Order: sequence, then structure tokens, then C-alpha cells
Amino acid sequence: MRAPNRKKQRGVAIISALLVVSLTAILVSGMLWRQQVQIRRIENQRLLAQAQWISRSALDWTRLILRSEADTSPTVTYLGGVWGVPIARTKLSDFLGQIGEVRAQQGASTYLSGSIEDAQAKFNLRNLVSTPTPGVLTINVAQIQAFQRLLTMLGINGSLAKTVALQMRAGLARSATRFQTQTGNSATTASGQNNESTTLAAIAQGGGAAGGGNFTDDPGLKDPDSNAPVAPLQMITVDSLLDVPGFSAEAVAKLRPFVTVLPTTTAVNMNTAPAEVIAALIPGMNLSQGQAFVARRETVFFHDIGNVQLALTGAGVKTVSIDSNEMDVTTKYFVIHGRVEHERAQLERTTLVYRDPTTHTTRIVYTRDSL
Repeated sequence: MRAPNRKKQRGVAIISALLVVSLTAILVSGMLWRQQVQIRRIENQRLLAQAQWISRSALDWTRLILRSEADTSPTVTYLGGVWGVPIARTKLSDFLGQIGEVRAQQGASTYLSGSIEDAQAKFNLRNLVSTPTPGVLTINVAQIQAFQRLLTMLGINGSLAKTVALQMRAGLARSATRFQTQTGNSATTASGQNNESTTLAAIAQGGGAAGGGNFTDDPGLKDPDSNAPVAPLQMITVDSLLDVPGFSAEAVAKLRPFVTVLPTTTAVNMNTAPAEVIAALIPGMNLSQGQAFVARRETVFFHDIGNVQLALTGAGVKTVSIDSNEMDVTTKYFVIHGRVEHERAQLERTTLVYRDPTTHTTRIVYTRDSL
């Protein structure tokens, strides 16, 4: 009877040993797997940090291009400039090799691409609200009418222009930068700014914007309506239009190529603006005339506002008075789009840059990354 019991005991011991070995293998493999994941995570963080530094260097290089071009032609910004040439997907080693960098081959697996966009080629929604005197935010009637024409041209309800203006003013009323103006360019004068209740009625008859209790003629002060809903957030991008009642994602997608939101009021650069923006900006001008204006501009760029006036006449537009606060031939704001591919890491960066018209120095307004 002892022999079978011993065999059974030996069988149980073998099975127990196998279970212990299996559990040990599972635990060790799990530890190794977690260690490998941690190592991979650290490598990804390292690659991403390197990609960010490469992107930062590329941005500094782009800012140098903007400054050097402003030194060459300080009063004109046109599409034929060096800044307007996009960079195709190129190895970093090619750039480093051109400057004689001894470690150029280290960038053989890194690629750069990007472009510079004239931010003032689009209609600036910030222009819908002006500051005629310090401490006062008023609706800019002429700009609302121009925005109405642009909306109608794109097949969007033009009455939304007034709603956007009210939303913009409501957001600015509680912003620390609500009275900020661009350097070297005065704010819109009070001439042409009528009593706000009268002008809004002239723009869109009947009814006001939803939630009209949010708005006050004394920005920064407490709204007299204690039951008013919470004021909207400040509009900082075109996507902020989705918070405006009446706008859909489709409408915002249509507006994106023609509309922007900048920190200050700006003039539209007539050397770079598309036909739709130009036709909306000038009263009495239709899209075909705007296209004729752009075709004339492709032959030779405009050196000053006088050239713009002659081109408008040549496009069949009746004589109009040009306000330097609304139309210009130079640019202060640029949007820089950059993409870095560094081994497994990919980084897309969008940067808004302000170029001072006096010193030609550049300053970064904001940077947005998408991984």
C-alpha cells in the first residue's frame, strides 16, 4: 500500500513544481513586459521632446525669415515673397548639411515641412468690435455689414453677423485684453459709429440676439440685470463660432478659409486676401469683380493704397474711400504651420506670430500643438 501512495505523492509534487514554475514564468514575463512598456514610454517621451526642440528651432528660423524680409521691403507684404514659399517634406540633414554642420547625418531620420500663412489675408472677427475711446467697446457697423456680405456670399444667413458681433463684445467685456490695440495703428474713430441701439436696428430689423441680457454698454462693470445668464467665453479661434446660436459645423467649415480671430483689430492685406474677402469688404463689389481684382494683382503686387485704388477702378468698382484701418498692403500677423517627423514622434505646431512694423522684431502670440 505504501508504493502507490509514494507514486501519488511524487505526482502531486511534480504538478506543484510545474505550477510554481508556470506562475514564476508568468510573473517574470509580466515584469519584463511592464519594463519594456516603461522603456518604450521613456523613449517616446525623449523623441517627443527632441521633436519639440526641433520644431522650436524651425520656428526661430521662420521668424528670422519674416524679420529679414521686413528689413528688405518694410512697407509691403505680398504672396511672391520668400515667406510665401512652403517647405516640402525635407530631411533635417539636408538643412544641416547646407550650413556645414558636422553632425548633419544625425538628422537623417528627421523630416521637416511647413508653410507661412498671412493671417491678415482673412476677415478678422475682432474688427466687429472697436474701441473709439478707452474703456468703451462699440459695435463696428461697417465691419458687420462687410461680414454680412461675406456670409451671404458663402450661402450662410447674413443676419448672424450681428449675433457674432454681440458675442464678440460680450466675451471681450470680461477680457483683460479688451482694450488692446495693435501697435502703430490707431483704433477705429468714433466717426461713423452711431448710437448702438439705432445702428443694430439698421443692420438687422426686428428682434435681438438670444440672451441679449448678457451685454452692457459699460464693459468691465457689473451688468444691471442680476438674472442675466453667464457671459460667453472670449472668441479666440474660428471654432468659437460653434458657440454662437445659428452656426453649424458645416457653416464654420465654409468660413474657415476666409475668417480668422486675431488679438487686435487689423486691416486686410489687399496683396494676399482672396476674392471673397475683398468683395465683402468693399461695398458694391461683387465676386466677379473681386476675382478680376485678384487676377490684376497676380501681374504686379500693390506698393501702396494708391495702387489698390487704381486696381479697384480697373476691376469696375466705383470710386470708394479707402480706410487704412480696414485695407492695407502690409501684414503684422502671420500663422506658421510646421510639422516634424522624428523617428516615431510626429508633431504638428501652429503658431501665431506678430511682426512689429517699426522694429521688425517678431513675437509669439500663441502656439498650439497637435500630436
